[in-house]
Amino acid sequence: MKTNSVRFFNETKIKTVCNDCELILAAWALKNPSNIGHIIRLAHNVAAKRALFTGNVENFRESKIKKTAGFSYDQMDWQMVSNDEFMTNHQTNSNLVILETCAGSTSIFDTRLPKKALLLAGNEAHGLPPEIIKMNVVKVHIPMPGNCKSMNISHALSVAAFEWHRQHSS
Repeated sequence: MKTNSVRFFNETKIKTVCNDCELILAAWALKNPSNIGHIIRLAHNVAAKRALFTGNVENFRESKIKKTAGFSYDQMDWQMVSNDEFMTNHQTNSNLVILETCAGSTSIFDTRLPKKALLLAGNEAHGLPPEIIKMNVVKVHIPMPGNCKSMNISHALSVAAFEWHRQHSS
């Protein structure tokens, strides 16, 4: 069976999010440029307003990011910001939701996510820094029933972004 996803989605009604809903995906100090590309593409898939990355893009070869982002690289609004800039400007612009396995977090599937959300996940090795985890914000985790209790950041953000979309679509 030969499939064509463009034709399929043109012919299939997809639920859209409410008019006053807005999603921004963010990742803290990533180490792997492929994860940046995957998250840019994910943001484009879920119609996020933007994708934000803290850290230093000069440490990565642009070709690696572009390869995994595909055509989303040029079509999605994404940017690198410093950790300080994120803390000063972006965490107050939307309702910050951190995706982290930490004390006080609740299952993402049992938590009502805000209509306007900035969904932030931590880097591959260390997660989010303690100063962010200590903030009075929505903290969610993805329940993992299997024996592996970690998930690639782009996969975790995918689960979270599509759960946000499910909650706010009609």
